[in-house]
Amino acid sequence: MLRVGVVGCGAIGSFICHALDTKIEGARLIAVHEHHIELMETLCSSLSCKPGMVKIRKMVEMVDLVVEAAAPEAVPSAAVTALENGCDVMIMSVGALVDSGLMDRLTALALENNCKIYLPSGAVVGIDGIKSASIAGIESVTLTSTKPPRALAGAPYVVEHNIDLEGFRESTVIFEGAAHDAVKAFPANVNVAAAISLAGIGVEKTRVRIIVDPASDRNRHEIEVIGDFGRFTTQVENVPSPENPKTSYLAALSAVATLKKIASPLQIGT
Repeated sequence: MLRVGVVGCGAIGSFICHALDTKIEGARLIAVHEHHIELMETLCSSLSCKPGMVKIRKMVEMVDLVVEAAAPEAVPSAAVTALENGCDVMIMSVGALVDSGLMDRLTALALENNCKIYLPSGAVVGIDGIKSASIAGIESVTLTSTKPPRALAGAPYVVEHNIDLEGFRESTVIFEGAAHDAVKAFPANVNVAAAISLAGIGVEKTRVRIIVDPASDRNRHEIEVIGDFGRFTTQVENVPSPENPKTSYLAALSAVATLKKIASPLQIGT
């Protein structure tokens, strides 16, 4: 039985906890951690498994896998503590890994302690294709993300450039640049940029275009990959999470799918 601890009790963390409580064979929710005590208590009261409400340092003594589902700033503490104590870690805030050498540090810790780091595909499709294509060589990867105004509210880029999201009357490109810059500009919105960059040609070479569409009620991601293998494109239109419009429902589902894959003896896909 895979013993799991979840850090973060927001929209995705709560979804993961409920899935572990009822749907994932071979895995059990043992502990949760959340700075907002009321949020954690409300979640735990709705779960039949009644996980322990503990600090991360206590959690790593109780579990085999720590799931970070909090925020980018929580990744260093949660992931480092987990790996140093011999726990595998699954990271949802993938954007935290594109800067400051954190990915290299975590990889070194994982090797040293014989642990695994899992990065779910999140709100996009095609990660398996990018991983396969990178074996032969990739020339370019371009991500175009189209979102309704409310899904981009509060993003640093929007605030710094004083962009009136409600003032748009048609689909408009508001950002174009490298994935490295996109993740900093829209940290709560483009974890997908970080994920496809890590799977492919890196955050400096992966290109990102952000579009605000006042007529859209969904988050749409299009990926184009060109390389020695040929060319492929993928497109997904995500329903926003009912609890958090900045998060796509598919992102939460990908976390549960990753947990099922870890717990299952049958592995399908790249």
